[in-house]
Amino acid sequence: MANTPKRALRTTTAMGALGLLVAMPGLVATAPLEAQSAKAPKVYAISPTDKAEGAKAHPELLSEFGGAVTGAQASYVEQVGKKIAVQSGLSNATGDFTVTLLNSPVNNAFAIPGGYVYVTRQLTALMNNEAELAGVLGHEVGHVAARHSAQRQKAAQRNQIIGVLGSILSGAVLGDNAFGQFGQKLFSQGSQLLTLKFSRSQELQADQLGITYLKRAGYDPRAMSTVLESLARQNALEAQLSGGGNQTPEWASTHPDPASRVRTALTYAGNGSTGATNRDAFLTRIDGLVYGDDPKQGIVEGRKFTHPVLRFAFDAPDGFFMVNGTSAVSISGSSGKAQFSGGKLNGSLDSYINTVFGTLTESGQARITPSSIEKTTVNGIPAAYGVARVQNSSGTIDVVVFAYDFGNGQAYHFMTLAQAGGAEVFTPMFRSLRRISAADAGSVRPRLLDVVTVKAGDTVQSLAAKMAYSDAKVDRFLVLNGLQANSPLMPGQKVKIVTY
Repeated sequence: MANTPKRALRTTTAMGALGLLVAMPGLVATAPLEAQSAKAPKVYAISPTDKAEGAKAHPELLSEFGGAVTGAQASYVEQVGKKIAVQSGLSNATGDFTVTLLNSPVNNAFAIPGGYVYVTRQLTALMNNEAELAGVLGHEVGHVAARHSAQRQKAAQRNQIIGVLGSILSGAVLGDNAFGQFGQKLFSQGSQLLTLKFSRSQELQADQLGITYLKRAGYDPRAMSTVLESLARQNALEAQLSGGGNQTPEWASTHPDPASRVRTALTYAGNGSTGATNRDAFLTRIDGLVYGDDPKQGIVEGRKFTHPVLRFAFDAPDGFFMVNGTSAVSISGSSGKAQFSGGKLNGSLDSYINTVFGTLTESGQARITPSSIEKTTVNGIPAAYGVARVQNSSGTIDVVVFAYDFGNGQAYHFMTLAQAGGAEVFTPMFRSLRRISAADAGSVRPRLLDVVTVKAGDTVQSLAAKMAYSDAKVDRFLVLNGLQANSPLMPGQKVKIVTY
């Protein structure tokens, strides 16, 4: 959650180690560049229109994804991205591409027409060599080169930079019932994820294009299969850590089943293929990346969320998990869903709460309003809350907006969704919001990616013990490094750990 909320209602489903790879809809290329084979997609050069539309979208994408990382790490990613992007035929000039390393804790990458290519620091940290980075970026450029977003846009509903908490997560977690259906409206106001789904054939084509670009650039084309495998394993690990069903859909939700594509990608690349991986150089260059939440956007530690800059903290209910994003925090569990966000308080809390409820009403529909608004105080903070009972074809649900006046024209609020009569599960969370001291704020530390060299006597277990987590240390270490439980560690080998 960023320092300055952009609007009264925002949503995120950006889970630290989950994500998706998508291309932005609505921006299309125009001018043919070169003839392609019958089976290959026609490639279109970057046009002035593409550049203008991409330049317009770029600042919003940066804002949605936590801004751009700067410095040597970002420069390295930019170098690799431009090297692979020119293999697409969209342009032969590296200067026509803008490659950005995003300050986001989501495993995500995407490209939009106009030469704009993006990858998050979290997804970069999951990779284990330069060829994998090039492969992921090549895959995304491939979607643009093949104009997949333009093809899918006709069949898609309104696609924008929106949270999949409504369009995907509510159905996946809460099922096809009142939760899932109403949740699509409740939690569809923006996040660090893009929701345009690609077909399986488009995904396979983007994989193949990415592999083709890897070959042209001199990289080992098998890297596409290994990064797909890492993403599949990360997805499985996150499912395990979040309790199985209650997880945020990730990269596989819009890019169908990376696990099933691993073998296909390897077959297309060729088992005997060779090429550069630049593993050690890659690991050296990404050493020190922030891993997971950036304290500037708040930190999730188990059930506790702390924002050291805005100086507050709260606790999720037992059995719920949290996902932090640039402008909001999502809280999910089997008995309900919630989001925490903020906005400017230009009047009373009553007016603020009614405004938040108003964002749930679409044109032509009856306005959702709370039956009443009650005032209270939480840990010395003036607060108020309203409840609206909503009936739809699948059942009855309660929507609660619980808002707090933090002074100086700033408010924060929870919005929750539960079955009728079940909103009390969130009461401890409502009562937990509190200001924190400067000392507490100063104690919040980021996790960092630390690349270390294996020494004689080091084992998976001894290195995993250094991971800055209280659970699943070995599993996290293995997935992060693309290793199996029986993988040997050799002195001199570089591996990644996560430390404070």
